[in-house]
Amino acid sequence: MSVNFKMDIHRSLRFHLCISVILLLSIHHASSFYLPGVAPEDFAKGDLLKVKVNKLTSTKTQLPYSYYSIPYCSPESIVDNAENLGEVLRGDRIENSPYVFKMRVPEMCNIICRKTLDAKSTKEFKEKISDEYRVNMILDNLPLVVPTRRLDQESAIMYQHGYLVGLKGKYSGSKDEKHFIHNHLQFTVKYHKDPATDLSRIVGFEVKPFSVKHEYEGEWNEKTRLTTCDPHAKRTVSSSDSPQEVEETKEIIFTYDVEFQESDIKWASRWDTYLLMADDQIHWFSIVNSLMIVLFLSGMVAMIMLRTLYRDISKYNQLETQEEAQEETGWKLVHGDVFRPPTNSDLLCVYVGTGVQFFGMILVTMMFAVLGFLSPSNRGGLMTAMLLLWVFMGLFAGYAAARLYKMFKGAEWKKLTLKTAFMFPAIVFAIFFVLNALIWGEKSSGAVPFGTMFALVFLWFGISVPLVFVGSYIGFKKPAIDDPVKTNKIPRQIPEQAWYMNPTFSVLIGGILPFGAVFIELFFILTSIWLNQFYYIFGFLFIVFIILVVTCAEITIVLCYFQLCSEDYLWWWRSYLTSGSSALYLFLYATFYFFTKLEITKPVSGVLYFGYMTIVSYAFFVLTGTIGFYACFWFTKLIYSSVKID
Repeated sequence: MSVNFKMDIHRSLRFHLCISVILLLSIHHASSFYLPGVAPEDFAKGDLLKVKVNKLTSTKTQLPYSYYSIPYCSPESIVDNAENLGEVLRGDRIENSPYVFKMRVPEMCNIICRKTLDAKSTKEFKEKISDEYRVNMILDNLPLVVPTRRLDQESAIMYQHGYLVGLKGKYSGSKDEKHFIHNHLQFTVKYHKDPATDLSRIVGFEVKPFSVKHEYEGEWNEKTRLTTCDPHAKRTVSSSDSPQEVEETKEIIFTYDVEFQESDIKWASRWDTYLLMADDQIHWFSIVNSLMIVLFLSGMVAMIMLRTLYRDISKYNQLETQEEAQEETGWKLVHGDVFRPPTNSDLLCVYVGTGVQFFGMILVTMMFAVLGFLSPSNRGGLMTAMLLLWVFMGLFAGYAAARLYKMFKGAEWKKLTLKTAFMFPAIVFAIFFVLNALIWGEKSSGAVPFGTMFALVFLWFGISVPLVFVGSYIGFKKPAIDDPVKTNKIPRQIPEQAWYMNPTFSVLIGGILPFGAVFIELFFILTSIWLNQFYYIFGFLFIVFIILVVTCAEITIVLCYFQLCSEDYLWWWRSYLTSGSSALYLFLYATFYFFTKLEITKPVSGVLYFGYMTIVSYAFFVLTGTIGFYACFWFTKLIYSSVKID
């Protein structure tokens, strides 16, 4: 028995070493991956370039709206682009626009339309300006950005997504605050030209917005020339010194310039500027910090294993001190109860099955993302992939739940399967439905349409539920997992525990280290979700995920060992809750982030934030809890099968 145990330890150490080498190699080669996106499109001089408009977004409200929800200039007929499932869930609404350029043909002071504001449109524009909404546009699948200089580094340029609808300000000498609209746009289209064919590919799409009160002479007609912006007189807009105020009955003239700049950036690298990571040192610090935690825990696990193995070899003889013998006797004494099925064993099976489903979804998603298949050029691709993977991983959820259920001598596998297929998705869907109703009430484009809601229900009932049943059937047909030791008929009395072995205390302590391993990366994830920034450092995220898995496993093993040494054999639920409690810290950190980093003022937006973060925390609980449970399950089976019980 002891030889097998020793071999297991050597295998475990070799596995840790291999993982470390693979991670270091993946970091080294991460920069050499090419991000697959859409196929490149070549444009000849004079070819039409059609700008598409996307949703209006605000970090203050978190409620997206379609571009034409406010009275901007529109083409003769508005055509919706076909959005994928992920885009619809993100609130993307991509439509055509009146902005049409000709490749490498600069234009100056092009008039799109003239609008006279009524009370309703004035109110709509003012609301969007007050809530700091940004207009998002797309050209050749590239999002529109506004280049701005960083305050701390003059040379460094940051790119903000979309331009502000307008600004609030005061005239000099006046105390009244006014709303000014950005009605003149200076577009810059960057292109990379092939000298051989004279064809060009678009590699950048930038804008500088201005607020200009346009003036003209005489009556307005189609041939009217502006005095504030005239291409014939080479008079261009270079500042917002005489801004366009938003007031009822006032007219607004919308204009734009477009210039074309040749660039050395190749099409394959055009996303690099968008994904530029200015603070990669923080990510390295995060990983080093997490690795320190892992090394500390790995040392403790190795020490526990080696001491246990040492005792097994010495057969509990004269080498033991009194304290060591007492410690050894502790976990050895409960061998007749350690595999006794827990209370609410079917619920534990459901949560473990759901956790396996989550783990499979995240692992495969991460692998695809690291290889570059879910690049930002494929809008909504990440969310679509996660949803589909969740559905298909139902097979593994059913299998894992049924295997554990059979070990607990359960017989009603169909009832268990229904619980596994419906419990977690039903809770998430209920929260999502309430949040969606609130978004509908705000008339936001973020509200999921009825058709998409039906598609989600179909994925759940039509694919996920049957797959859970198939997995359960296969799992239940397999022979039950054997316990390494026999369970006594009469439960052993658990002695009074020390204060630090109190279940609540040890569970809360267990969640701190897994959360500590991921909290720095969590900041960047929250920033990308709630502050509309790109997140594409999946190489770092994958490493952090591996560290999270190892940390959850090791902290649970350590605390499980201490628990068994105290002659407390109720480890089933405790092992799940120990690492799962990290979700509580995640939610508390999300609350801290809300009050310190976000400027959300609307109550509905606050409810949306905490509603979505509740779903995320619940999912994190299920994932980390399952990792901890399986680690502890493997550990208890290992030590009780390797040690000779008298």
